Amino acid sequence: MTEPTALTVAIIPARGGSKGVPGKNLRRVGGIPLVERAVRAASAASGVDLVVVSTDDAAIAAVAEGAGARVVARPAELAGDTASSESALLHALDVLESEGARVGTIVFVQATSPFIPSEGIAEAVDQIVSGRFDSVFSAYETYGFLWRRNAEGRAAAINHDAAHRPRRQDREPHYLETGAFYAFDAVGFRRFQHRFFGQVGIVEVPESSAVEIDDEQQLALAEALAAASALPEPITASVLVTDFDGVHTDDTATVDSEGRESVRVSREDGMGVSRLRRAGIPMLILSTEQNPVVARRAEKLKVPVLHGIDDKASALAAWAAEHGIRLADIAYVGNDVNDLGALGIVGWPIAVANAHPQVKAAARVVLSRRGGEGAVREVIERMLPR
Repeated sequence: MTEPTALTVAIIPARGGSKGVPGKNLRRVGGIPLVERAVRAASAASGVDLVVVSTDDAAIAAVAEGAGARVVARPAELAGDTASSESALLHALDVLESEGARVGTIVFVQATSPFIPSEGIAEAVDQIVSGRFDSVFSAYETYGFLWRRNAEGRAAAINHDAAHRPRRQDREPHYLETGAFYAFDAVGFRRFQHRFFGQVGIVEVPESSAVEIDDEQQLALAEALAAASALPEPITASVLVTDFDGVHTDDTATVDSEGRESVRVSREDGMGVSRLRRAGIPMLILSTEQNPVVARRAEKLKVPVLHGIDDKASALAAWAAEHGIRLADIAYVGNDVNDLGALGIVGWPIAVANAHPQVKAAARVVLSRRGGEGAVREVIERMLPR
């Protein structure tokens, strides 16, 4: 009988509890939940055969599965504040091997690191599979002078002589562990039950990838970095849902003496919607306002509309379930805080250029155009096949 091929498995421990940042593993950076970012980074790495998320949380499990990961249910006794990551890794390994899998290499990936380089994971896998090292970790090169405080509070130099300050080019570099990922031989890990053993190597990664989220300030920094580095990308959603006021319009209205309202819309948005229909991509307008102008515009665009909706997230989830659509496949475009619920449940949360700051922070994509000025057209152009 042929022995099964040894697999390289990336395991992402992601428990539901977190004191520093509540719900941390589901918090979004660049509009994408942290656990999904980790799954994507591991899945894109050459040499990784399977990505597993170990969790005790149903919401995390749903996001992980939607991103393409295998989920292993993490027992409550391994999901508390005092449980080690190693215990979760060993449990996941037990589950996989009980099912007949033969695991050769483990990559331990931390969801709290939002900018994990896939090429770094691939290098780590190669270092283990090739037998060069037994375990490796991600780190970046630093020439910093390190200090510690003694019991009396006085400073003491660690990696240098305080009386001698050589130039950077004359100093020995050190490597600071990022915590983003580790890789090791599965047999050795079972034996030592720790991530560092045998011949230990370093996978050097950019310092820019070393952000690790343990508090709200670090989360805000990661969001800012994600926004600053975002490049236009195709929007691969298969369904488009939009708010109306502030997305199709510039969020203003003209009221005549009889109280009738009129709004300003973009003709190029109308052309974009027409192209979307021809491409067979479903669209829905979801609006809080119960106003004839919303219905008339939707009728002209030949797009279904749900208006007079207070709880947009519940209405959107119900509509998606009724039509057999996965929330992960929906792009939702909003502009104000009443859109946050809907933005939080879809795969592609999108903000117009002049959206409220909270909406921009929740968005995976921030458009270059303002509401009523071609924002809908911009989304559609990025959704249509090239």
